[in-house]
Parts: sequence; C-alpha cells; structure tokens
Amino acid sequence: MNDRPRIGVSACLLGEKVRYDGQHARDHFLTDTFGRFVDWVPVCPEVECGLGVPREPIRLEGDPDDPRLVTVRTKQDLTARMKAWAKARVRELEKEDLDGYIFKSGSPSSGMERVKVYDERGVPRKVGVGMFARAFMDRFPLLPVEDEGRLHDDVLRETFIESVFCLKRYRDAVRAPRTVAALVGFHAAHKLVLMAHSPKHLREMGALVARGKRAKPAELLAAYERLLLEALRTKATPGKNANVLMHALGYFKENLTADEKREMLGVVEDYRRELVPLVVPVTLLSHYVRKYDQPYLREQAYLNPHPVELKLRNHA
Repeated sequence: MNDRPRIGVSACLLGEKVRYDGQHARDHFLTDTFGRFVDWVPVCPEVECGLGVPREPIRLEGDPDDPRLVTVRTKQDLTARMKAWAKARVRELEKEDLDGYIFKSGSPSSGMERVKVYDERGVPRKVGVGMFARAFMDRFPLLPVEDEGRLHDDVLRETFIESVFCLKRYRDAVRAPRTVAALVGFHAAHKLVLMAHSPKHLREMGALVARGKRAKPAELLAAYERLLLEALRTKATPGKNANVLMHALGYFKENLTADEKREMLGVVEDYRRELVPLVVPVTLLSHYVRKYDQPYLREQAYLNPHPVELKLRNHA
C-alpha cells in the first residue's frame, strides 16, 4: 500500500512556469523537503481554464463574497469561465482521494485567504478568496488546506502536515475492510495525537467508537472522519502537549527510577515554558518506551506522527 499522502498543489509552487509573466513561484520546502514524502497533484486554474502563458494579469473586483474575476488592463470579465471550470475541476479532484491541498497565497484564482479585492474606485482590500480556492474549500470544507506563505509558520506547518499524514493513515486503516474493528485499532493508536489537539473531540470520538456496533459502517466512518478532521484543525499547544506527556508518564509508574522520573518531569516543564522544542521530551519518552518495552505507548502514533526528516518538532 502506498503510504504517501496525495496533496493537491498550485502548479507554480512546484516550479512549473505557468504564472501570468511566464515564470514560476517554486517553493523549495515543498519541492526539496516535503515533496520527498508525498505525491503531488498539481493544478493551475488559469492555464487549465484556457488562459495562455504569458497572459494579462487578472484580479478580483466588487463584492468580496461574490467577486468578479477580470483582466487588469482590458477589463475582460472571466468570472463565468472560471466558475464553470472550477466546478468541473473540483468534481474531477473528488476522484484523486486528496489528503490535503496547498494553495498559492494572494492568487485571485488560488489564494485561500486575504486575497486583494478591488472596489469601484480601484482600491484593494485583502478580504477575498481565490475563485478556484473558494470552490475547492466549499466542496471539501474539512480537508487540510494551507498556502505556501502560511507554511512558513512552524506551528501551522506542523498542524497541516500532521493532519495530512493522520488522515492518510485513517483512510488506509478503514479502506478495506470497512469494519468497526479497523476503526477501533486506528482510534486506539491515535488517542494521544487527538488528546494533544482536542480532548473534547477525543471524548466524542471515543463515544462514537463505543457505539460502533450499533451503527451502519459507512455512517460511522463518515462521522468519525468529520470529527477527526475537526480535531486536527485545532492547534496542539505546549500546554496540551505537556499534558499528553504527563499522561504518558503515568504508564511508567512501576519502571522509572527516581532520577529518570525527575529528568522527564524537568524536560516536560522546560517544554511547557517553551525553553526547549517538543522533540526533546518526545525523544526522552521514546527512549523510555524502548527501554521498558511499554506496549501501549509503543503503538501510539504521537511518537512518530510524520517523517522525522521533516524536523517539524525541532521548532515547535
């Protein structure tokens, strides 16, 4: 089974020369680092809807909630053309089984937020959403999405990437057979991940799994996936991660020496105070899991939620 998530992405971010000026906007983190672990599904709304390269720049004008897409100099209205293409393209993307999407920031077609919308006087405000991005997010409201600008933020980057890999593991776990047992196994392995994001959702998901045998599998799995994606969109804070680490420490009551316990408590407190990154207490916890062969924690995705080569916890 392919364990690489499938990620939709604005084609220009991968280095494809599809921008209005014939250039690209290659993002080296995406192509050189993250791209080693995912399969890309590139999309360029402007080229795919029939606009050439190079081409006249376009922008959003009018009502931010339902803007028009027009060319900057000749004022050609491309709204109907782009909306019709976006509607059809989103239907095609349903078949791609995407685990996430990365948009081009600021783009009138692909920006996910804060896109310039010009009023009748030609004054811009950063209050819009790109026309294709809006259609995509309306169709997939809970799918993990980001833009390349926001991914420069360490917390947003880890939240997005952890969500993508977690969603991929969930879909693989329940793909076939679609059974309650498969769901129970996934939930058991991700309790600490969910606790770090949203204890409230963890409780709701636990109750849903407990009622699983009385529900139709398709309805159960759809409801669980919705709660999973809602939970993962909630940021994991130092306080919540510290609580998870303290919870995990409870599994070593009969194992740790006084010095080992003191050391673990110290690094957790240093992390809580944001003096060290998350990788420090997680590495120590992983050491104790191996040393004492703790079976429950050994199976927890929290210890390895995404490829270690991405170094995401070195900054969180």
